[in-house]
Parts: sequence; structure tokens; C-alpha cells
Amino acid sequence: MTVPATGIVHQLERAVEVVDTLFGYAGAGLMFVGESGELRYLVATDDAGRSLEGAQLHVGQGPCMSTYENDSAVTSFDVQTDPRWPKLAELLHPEVRAVAGVPVRLGGEPVGTLNVYQSAPYHWNESDVRTLQAYAHVIEQILTAAMAAEEKSALADQLQYALDYRVVIERAIGYLMGKHDLTAAQAFTGLRKKARDSRRRVSDLAAEVLAEGAGEPG
Repeated sequence: MTVPATGIVHQLERAVEVVDTLFGYAGAGLMFVGESGELRYLVATDDAGRSLEGAQLHVGQGPCMSTYENDSAVTSFDVQTDPRWPKLAELLHPEVRAVAGVPVRLGGEPVGTLNVYQSAPYHWNESDVRTLQAYAHVIEQILTAAMAAEEKSALADQLQYALDYRVVIERAIGYLMGKHDLTAAQAFTGLRKKARDSRRRVSDLAAEVLAEGAGEPG
């Protein structure tokens, strides 16, 4: 199972990958809602950012999820000590500290979130939030243009395919976290290294890990 290297997913990946470079953040990510109505990560610029997205999916709470649920910007001076999400800190990469998220909308309704983080505690100001909102609008324009260029159902299929690809990996990460007492970043790094060493795709190895876990005695 692979994610197509072209189409809307590729465009969104390219858009998010330059956010940290443009604005000086440590990393960035993009989450979208899948067919099930659950928020999943689509793009993360690095392992630390991936731990932020993955940890939130694992515990069901966090700034990005709050951003989507409230359809408004959410910031955290230091997510490692933020009392709003007490289960999150122990699963995060140590370089994920200050976090900010803004909604990504389509047709006026939230469909995902654009998220950035800093590697040290940071007081986000109105200028930071406005900048993120403006860039989220760029992402919305990419989505709108893609919808105009092809049928909405085809666009949804591309996004859903990519989300499904990621969720297999995230489920394997969650399994490894529980089995070996790892953080999300440690679990992913180990999974990726094993995939590279065996010259396999991460998604294929993740599916195998899940299958092995399902076969273990309860």
C-alpha cells in the first residue's frame, strides 16, 4: 500500500513541508477528518511533529483535536505541562513544547487542522495566530482548486486513501507503545529503521506488526 506521489495529497504535503522554513517553527503538521469522522494526521514534517499527531490520536486529546472540535485557534505555551491535556506529555517527543493549531475549512466548515510546534516554551501572540490562519487559507484554496479541477468524490478518495495509509502506521505505533513502553516518536523511529533495514515499506511492516499483535494470546 502506497500513497500516490501526485494529486491533492502531494500538493498538501509540499505546502506543509515549507511552513517551518517560512515562519521559523520547529515543525508542522496537517490533520484531516476521515470517513469515520475522526481526526487523523495526513502530513508531519519530522519525527517530533509525528509524535504530536500520533500521541493525540492515541489518547484522544490535545491542542489539534481541540482546534478542530472548537473550530478556532488553540495555542499552548508548553504542551508538556499544559493541564488541559494531562495524558499527552508522556507520549511526546521532548522537542515538542509550544504548540499552535488553526482550523482548515472547506465550504465554511472545519475539515482539518494546521498545526505547528516550537522546541521550547513560547508565548504565541496574535500575529502568530493571524499568520497561521492566513496560511491555512492557502491550504483551503489548494483544496478548493482541486475540487474545481476534478470531481469531489475523486478528491475525497485520494484524501481517504492517504489517511488510511497513515492510520495503519499509527495503530502499529500505538501497539508498540503499549507493548514496549515507548513514546510515539520512539515507536515510529524503531518501525522505520526496521523497515529500512529490511528494505520494506513502513506501511507493510506496520500491517505485519498489527497482524502479529492480533495473533498473540490475550
